[in-house]
Amino acid sequence: MITVNNSCLITFFVIYLIALEGDLMPISVMLKPASSNCNLACEYCFYHSLSSKRGDFSKGFMSKNTARRVIDSALDFAKGTDVFFTFQGGEPLLCSLDFYENFVSYAKSVNKKGSNIHYCLQTNGTLITDEYAAFFKNNNFLIGVSLDGDFELNKYRIYPNGKNSFDDILKGIEILKKHNVTFNVLSVLTKNTALNFRKAYRFFKSNDLKYIQFIVGLKPFGDESDNDMYMSSDDYAFFLTKGFNIYYNDYLRGDFVSVRTFDNYISLANGNNAEQCGMNGFCSNQFVVEGDGSVYPCDFYCTDEWYLDNINTLSFSEMYQSPKCVEFIKSSFKLNEKCKDCKYFYLCRGGGCKRNRESSDYCDAYKQFFLQSEDKLKQLKK
Repeated sequence: MITVNNSCLITFFVIYLIALEGDLMPISVMLKPASSNCNLACEYCFYHSLSSKRGDFSKGFMSKNTARRVIDSALDFAKGTDVFFTFQGGEPLLCSLDFYENFVSYAKSVNKKGSNIHYCLQTNGTLITDEYAAFFKNNNFLIGVSLDGDFELNKYRIYPNGKNSFDDILKGIEILKKHNVTFNVLSVLTKNTALNFRKAYRFFKSNDLKYIQFIVGLKPFGDESDNDMYMSSDDYAFFLTKGFNIYYNDYLRGDFVSVRTFDNYISLANGNNAEQCGMNGFCSNQFVVEGDGSVYPCDFYCTDEWYLDNINTLSFSEMYQSPKCVEFIKSSFKLNEKCKDCKYFYLCRGGGCKRNRESSDYCDAYKQFFLQSEDKLKQLKK
């Protein structure tokens, strides 16, 4: 029996199935042009762990021909609707500026149906130069810089020799500011960050870093250890409740740091969908393209099990209709029985991201947070 609480997920899956037969749909493509290669050795890097468990740790650097195949297939899929290209890694700035200049130039030259092309790039920030920043500004790139807070909070973002990357990240941020590049900050929620949220928040605010996305640090697949780098349910509850109170009070004063998690809970509390991938409780269509052209349905699932095909041999349109792609989307709609009649389902959506649900059970943390904050979330408008 479908309850009122989970009927929205069923509706979205029906829409997805109908879209398989449709003609017009935006497309989101994440490219890993440097594959899993990176100049840092962050201790919690999920992609390093994931890549080490598949047949090839690194898929190599993306060739010009593969990049062009990605562009051609994405534009054909979109048929004039929006196209989102996000570059990630590993570290995407290990690729030369020439790679990105050629990518943008070619996309412009073949965009005959007038798709609105959006560019994003997620970087650890240590390799940003004036030349890169000028290019980002001129081509309207949105940049995400990975930073967990001050020097001490950034302790897991290290070079292979153990050196903290903090100073080099701040140098990269200053270069982006100098060139007026639009950027935000991505922070990984570890136990350390969660329990020191006030310190992290104040650091970002004092350095005029006003747009922050906190993502949950994920245990590697199959890891049952008690590594204290990862949050317990109590740690996550502390972040959500205490963190939101700080955010809420600053919000009322009109002087707050935008925390994407809380921004999206406000949206959900007021009857809207979340814009952040995962917070709606189901997976959407996204293609992740590795350096050699291998395609997967999600950044968290670039595994041999969820390999869709290679962009050099099969188009995005063909992959989108493949049984494996449909099964991946379908699997994200599976709910724990306890979620189906939960009064907070409209906010929690079953624990959000499929990968988060498979990593940890934060049900008690969500309930504690919503019990304390539901009315406040409804009070605020985004």
